[in-house]
Order: sequence, then structure tokens, then C-alpha cells
Amino acid sequence: MRTKQVVVVGASAGGIEALRELVAGLPADFPAPVCIVLHTAPQAPGVLDSILSRSGPLPARNAADRDRLEPGRIYIAPPDCHLLVEPGRTRVTKGPRENRFRPAIDPLFRSAAQVFGPAAIGVILTGNLGDGTAGLWTIKQLGGTTIVQDPADALFPAMPQSALDHVRIDYVLPLSEIASLLLRLTAEEVAAPTPAAPTPESVEVEVRIAKEAPPLEVGLEGISEPSPFACPECHGVLMKLKEGGPIRFRCHTGHAYSIDSLMLAVSEAIEEALWNAIRALEEGDMLLRTVGEHVRGHDGSQAKALLTRAAEVKRRSEALRRIVMEHEPIEVKP
Repeated sequence: MRTKQVVVVGASAGGIEALRELVAGLPADFPAPVCIVLHTAPQAPGVLDSILSRSGPLPARNAADRDRLEPGRIYIAPPDCHLLVEPGRTRVTKGPRENRFRPAIDPLFRSAAQVFGPAAIGVILTGNLGDGTAGLWTIKQLGGTTIVQDPADALFPAMPQSALDHVRIDYVLPLSEIASLLLRLTAEEVAAPTPAAPTPESVEVEVRIAKEAPPLEVGLEGISEPSPFACPECHGVLMKLKEGGPIRFRCHTGHAYSIDSLMLAVSEAIEEALWNAIRALEEGDMLLRTVGEHVRGHDGSQAKALLTRAAEVKRRSEALRRIVMEHEPIEVKP
């Protein structure tokens, strides 16, 4: 008897066209639900469902909380919400951002591994940075099947390449061959309806965090250790997770980062701080010049001192501006 399966798909930059091609190759009687996370802005109009419904025979919809999971249907993470799966249904939550995104790919993949074990099939498509790598690693650890679009075939290869660098991938294929592979995989019987191994505590904790549970109350400290770094978003202490997969961090409020997303956030924080310093210096220059001009007719020596000081502040502002213009993002190579 065939065990019910789930296909979970993650995409980012270049993902709309990739997803259109993928779903175009799936037949109307596809025997598993398909859950999709595409990185979108919080204010995005949420029209991917209509795009994908027109691209192939499977009906697509923006998932609602506790939708029934049915074969041959596509469930899409709505803007600014995580999509997860539970036995027989979806969950749509406002859990903390992961890798600077909500929706993020890792929460969906992690929940699929938790619920479906060997019956979970994870697919990473085109995109930047490394969201989805940790979730795909979890699917692999719990016996599921891992698929990555060939980076050479991807419009943006970084995301599939990150998965290849950190996970033992079962299939690496060009996009045009992934749909037929999914048909073959979902036609096969799965050995068991539960994970081949007990679900690790770290997976349970992180799934609960994505479902809006307070991280400290559900056991974050038990699966992590303090790091010397601060969360770029809320400035709380980042905890280094101990799961054994790709290096990742979470803060006490739940924000999660891979190394590359953390480095990008730190780089952006540095640039923001530099621009704030430039603003403060330029405001100081304007204030000193204004006061200097105001007192020029009353106290020439004080006016001269103020204008001299303003010129020094202006030189510092210009020097800092040159530094900002030459600033390059911090990168970490795997």
C-alpha cells in the first residue's frame, strides 16, 4: 500500500519562471500535494497561485491555515507568512523570519521531514544565498528524497549550489527533467509512513518556533549554545545551533540565520551605521556653519573657530562617504 507523500519546493530569485515550468510538467492526477515557498516581499500581491494555475493542470492556491492536504493540489506560502505541514493539513503562521525571509523555505522543509519522514520529497530551485539548505538537510536525515536543480541550469545558482555543498543530494537535474522525476518518485511505494529514525529534538523545537511558540519555552537553549554575536534584527544574543548540519544561529525571539544570510545582514548593518555617521557629521557641519554665520557680526574670533570646526567635520564626512562608496558586502565562501 502506497504511503501518502508530499512534495515541497523552494525557490527565490528567478523562481516564478522556474515554478511555471515545473508545474507545467505535472499531470492533473499527480498523486501528492505540492507545497511551495517562493521568497516574496511582505507587501507582494500574492498572485503566484493564479500564475501557476494557468501554467499547468494542477489547481494552485495561497494556503490558508489548516487547509486539508490533498493530492494533485498546489499550496503556496502567502506573502509574509510561513507555510508548514502537519498530518493531513497545512499550517500558515507568522513565526519569526528565517534567513531574513517570511515565508522561508527551511520551515516548510523541516515540517515536511518531521511529519512525512521518508515520504517527504524536497526540491531546491534557482535562488540566491542558502535558504532551504538546512531544511533539505533535515529531509535527508529523516530518510526523505532530496532534489536540486543543476546550478549550471539555474538562473541564480547560489541556492542550489549551497544545498549541494552541505547535503548529500539524491538527484541533481536540469529543471526540464524534475517534473518527470517527481512522477517516478511518487509512483513508488515508500517503506514506512513514519521517519526512519526518531525526529531529533532540534527539529521538534524549530518547527514549534515556526508555529509561533516562544523559543525559550519550547527548548531553544537545549539545542544550542551562546555565541558572541547579536541578532541583526532584534539585537538579542544569537545561539549557535548544535544539530550537526550547516552552521546556523537563532536568537531568543526566534530569528534564524545561516552563515551567508547572517553575513549579509551584518554587512547591511555596517553600511547603515556608516550612513548614519555621515548624516550626523553633515548635520553637525550645517549647524556649525549656521551658528558661525550668525555670530560673525558679534564675535569674529568665535565665528572663525566655528567655521574652522565645520570644515574639519565636513572633511571627515567626505572621507567617510568615500569609504561607504568603496564598501563591499562581507562574503563567506563555503
